[in-house]
Amino acid sequence: MRKFITIGSISLFMGLGGVAPGFAQDTTVAQVSTVPADTVPFVVWLEGVKAEGLARGLKQSTLDAALDGVEPIERVLELDKRQPEFTRTFWGYLESFITQDRIDRGKKLLVTHADLLERVARQYGVQPRFLVSFWGMETNFGDYTGGFPVIGSVATLAYDDRRAAFFRAELFHALTILDQGHISVKDMNGSWAGAMGQVQFMPSTFTGYAVDGNGDGHKDIWTNLPDIFSSAANYLSQIGWDDTETWGREVQLPDGFDLDLVDLKAPKPISEWQALGVRRADGRDLPQADIEGAIVLPAGVKGPAFLVYGNFNAIMTWNRSIYYALAVGYLSDRLDGKGPLVAQKPADDAPLYRKDVLDLQYLLTAAGFDTGKPDGMVGPMTRAAVKAYQKANGLPPDGYPTQDLLSDLRKR
Repeated sequence: MRKFITIGSISLFMGLGGVAPGFAQDTTVAQVSTVPADTVPFVVWLEGVKAEGLARGLKQSTLDAALDGVEPIERVLELDKRQPEFTRTFWGYLESFITQDRIDRGKKLLVTHADLLERVARQYGVQPRFLVSFWGMETNFGDYTGGFPVIGSVATLAYDDRRAAFFRAELFHALTILDQGHISVKDMNGSWAGAMGQVQFMPSTFTGYAVDGNGDGHKDIWTNLPDIFSSAANYLSQIGWDDTETWGREVQLPDGFDLDLVDLKAPKPISEWQALGVRRADGRDLPQADIEGAIVLPAGVKGPAFLVYGNFNAIMTWNRSIYYALAVGYLSDRLDGKGPLVAQKPADDAPLYRKDVLDLQYLLTAAGFDTGKPDGMVGPMTRAAVKAYQKANGLPPDGYPTQDLLSDLRKR
């Protein structure tokens, strides 16, 4: 039986589709002083980077070309520190990313690049519709790859002391890519956090998984489609993709379903979900397959339910967002000719603004349900507190914060 592997902790480096794939892949220990980087003048700090680069075997010419004249980019720091004003609902997220235009264009691109996509699929075992779905989610099929210089962006974040070790390691991966001649400094652009190319790889993901798909001696995820598709497929293959399976499906839950079973870390065989009354979205029986799946409720009990399989876990490794993973799967289904979701967006679907989440956290904590330090962000502790409050007050315990829940708290 195919096992469903669970996901660990996450970080957020946002691009078009969300978190850049594989941003935590680096295992190199950067030589970082115990003194915060930004207490040293930036030009002095850069000289230290150059010295370490030489010690790592990078060419002096590469280091000079990449680092001479680089200055901190204030806009990068602004974007890194920016707190979102509201928590987008699942329906709002889906409407933003899965448009009819994107579906129609993706279908055309599947046909246009069919030969290349099939060759890549045979080599790496990743279905074409998924490769095109990732491509569409990350950069709208290459339209928006980012306009920040990768070296400048990553150096800025490495100099800032909050995540200095992580971004210093990414900086050396980026310098390695230049040193190997895959791209020039002037063409190495990406997102503000350093995610690059049409599949938005972080530098460490590039050095670990990028592929020369057309045999020209370069790995070009910016402009070369054979390299782009091969690199994405190689990465997915290496993190456990199985082309004999799909990602998951929309399902119906029976009345009285135990919401404690909604847990990505608690998968069950499909046969067990069938026995518990779970059915396909149209009411038919679940497929008879010897694989495991887990139930996901991205919008609480009032939203759609999904039974997700092992490939969903691979999508979550690419981008640690349930919304993103569901959107990739759903877009791939639409590219394959399947219809829209059976569940309908409720009329009262409304986001929680940051000030609302703060109120929710303070009110829950005051009522004896610990949310940790209130920060206006819905994290695991807040969801656990919401679920405990719901259980204590006879509400469906889905752990999903809503405006209605906030109103209920304010009345007590």
